[in-house]
Amino acid sequence: MKIAIIGLGYVGLPLARLFATKYSVVGFDINQSRVNELNSGKDSTLEVEDALLQSVLKKNASEDIGLFCTTNLEDAKDCNCYVITVPTPVDRNNRPDLAPLYKASETVGKVLSKGDIVIYESTVYPGVTEDECVPVLEKISGLKFNEDFYAGYSPERINPGDKEHTVEKILKVTAGSTPEIGKKVDDLYKSVIAAGTHLAPTIKVAEAAKVIENSQRDINIAFVNELAKIFNCLNIDTHDVLEAAGTKWNFLPFKPGLVGGHCIGVDPYYLAQKAQEVGYHPEIILAGRRLNDSMGEYVASQVVKLMIKKGIVVNGAKVLMLGVTFKENCPDVRNTKIVDVISALKEYSIEVDIYDPWASPEEVKHEYRLNVTNIQPEEKYNAIILGVAHNEFKNLNYEVLKAGNGVVYDVKGVLGELADSKL
Repeated sequence: MKIAIIGLGYVGLPLARLFATKYSVVGFDINQSRVNELNSGKDSTLEVEDALLQSVLKKNASEDIGLFCTTNLEDAKDCNCYVITVPTPVDRNNRPDLAPLYKASETVGKVLSKGDIVIYESTVYPGVTEDECVPVLEKISGLKFNEDFYAGYSPERINPGDKEHTVEKILKVTAGSTPEIGKKVDDLYKSVIAAGTHLAPTIKVAEAAKVIENSQRDINIAFVNELAKIFNCLNIDTHDVLEAAGTKWNFLPFKPGLVGGHCIGVDPYYLAQKAQEVGYHPEIILAGRRLNDSMGEYVASQVVKLMIKKGIVVNGAKVLMLGVTFKENCPDVRNTKIVDVISALKEYSIEVDIYDPWASPEEVKHEYRLNVTNIQPEEKYNAIILGVAHNEFKNLNYEVLKAGNGVVYDVKGVLGELADSKL
């Protein structure tokens, strides 16, 4: 097998690195600066350690084992297995945006040959691989599905920033467009995934399994977010309640928070869209999404109420937002809900500074038109919001950052008595 990985982001690069320990792998990406960075042995997403990346890099695509990164599609034309790992976002109306998948399928279609297998890892609603992507492959390549080429599906389960649950340690669901191809796809992943694999009977089953994983988490977090709102009205500490309830063996340990990122805050919309297409209105899934999407504004309103209680003039006040990434100890800013808190605060005519030692200021500026600093500010603020629980924020001297009786609000519940209030 000679493998091409299409898309070298948070999902594609760890997979390419892993496959490159046993196979000849071509990593293809349209971003030249990203490819240059990887070929220099560095990964700005921090998903693959530099030494680990450098250990598998090779100088040209023809070498037997190793990873060759390129923007030249010709380097991938000799591959016989193509793995597509591009993102599947939603548009501003929360409708699935399959454009990256269509474009990646067009790209692969240009170099597809008889006998090749195309495996999709992107999270989608059931039917996308065979009903949406395969027709593009057929049109561009001129080949016939399940006669000249085949398809597979193995949904990614990467947890950005998690150094314990790396790709080889996460059990992989696999599927193929025929039983024989399913076995072949399963064997391929089984050869590198130490945690093992689960061969699903069809591609649609594997697609559905992935999309409900994140929908389930979304609904559970929405439940505890609603509890946080209720207990706040009752002047009860939500975290104390969850700790007490968690003493029962089968209680699920979810915590309130802002639900962003490329998976949990997006994937439920894919399932909801497909459900609506077949005439079913998914009430619980969409209710969970509405509640979680409202949490940014809720956090901002709670901070403003605390400021008013302390006699702080809200109009023109200065607030420091600690963190802008979608999760702790990770540079990933995709679909971060911190921006919702910032947007809501600005509606109160509050000036917001953002400090995040992990985020790329250039990326944040490009994606959200917000300025972020990687260096701790020396100013004093009327309110400080711990939005992301980076390790660096747990030992800050909050008294130095506060102006007078300024507010400290803890979204993540990690500051203990240092915070005036928490979510």
